Amino acid sequence: MSLRRTLLFIPGNNPGMLQNGGVLGADALAFDLEDAVAPREKDAARFLVGHALRNVDYGTSEKVVRINALDTFAAIDIPVIIPCRPDALLVPKVDSAEDIHQVVAMIKAAERPGQKEVVIFALIETPLGIENAFQIASADKRVVAICLGAEDYTAGLGAERTKGGQEIFSARTKIVNAAMAAGVHPMDTPWTDVTDETGLVEDTVFAKQLGFKGKLTINPRHVDAIHKVFNPTPKEVAWAERVVAILKEAEAQGAGAISLDGKMIDKPIVDRAERVIALAKLLGIEGGN
Repeated sequence: MSLRRTLLFIPGNNPGMLQNGGVLGADALAFDLEDAVAPREKDAARFLVGHALRNVDYGTSEKVVRINALDTFAAIDIPVIIPCRPDALLVPKVDSAEDIHQVVAMIKAAERPGQKEVVIFALIETPLGIENAFQIASADKRVVAICLGAEDYTAGLGAERTKGGQEIFSARTKIVNAAMAAGVHPMDTPWTDVTDETGLVEDTVFAKQLGFKGKLTINPRHVDAIHKVFNPTPKEVAWAERVVAILKEAEAQGAGAISLDGKMIDKPIVDRAERVIALAKLLGIEGGN
């Protein structure tokens, strides 16, 4: 299991933030060559991001590069960035499995012998992409996460983007279902009001309730609050440990159906418990009553 509670955007044309990204505490850093960079600055941003990937120690943070869309500068970005050994590419405006296949082919052509395989986070930002979410998530084994980009998505709908998020509810559930069906990581859209931490926490709690396992963020100050929401509580860890313990006991006794606190324990419950325990081990969280 990889820790992907947060994916923090770092402008690719900001040398200071590129230099200091490793101290911001995010599980993954998205060095941005797309929205944060004006067209006239794309070449300079590629150079800066490439230099940072080769020379800056980002500790345990996963190194992700958001390239430009396939219909703009992706074919220029990928051959420059891949040899600098990022962990992943964040591919924007993915509409179909074919988009993933194109990106995979370009990655393979740019990877160096012996290089660790570069994986893909697919950023789904259009109504068509939402409709094709499962096909995108399952298009290739390099896809490890699908992410919702709500700003462009609501613009595509012609809908107002609100703090309440009613207009993106169906898209959120589609992303979560597609990701879990394909066995990849679902990540929620950023909270864009950098001053409203209460709203951020409420939105993140709701995203977790829907099944998201992480959230994109544009503000380093949001990282700790998002982590706190997605971290399993000691109570959740204790529940998960009880589920696994009673399952082992039942298997040892050759029992069929098992229950805990009057509720049947089936495979989805066991899978959830095992995910909680795996995350808790990564974070060093112990169970409690």
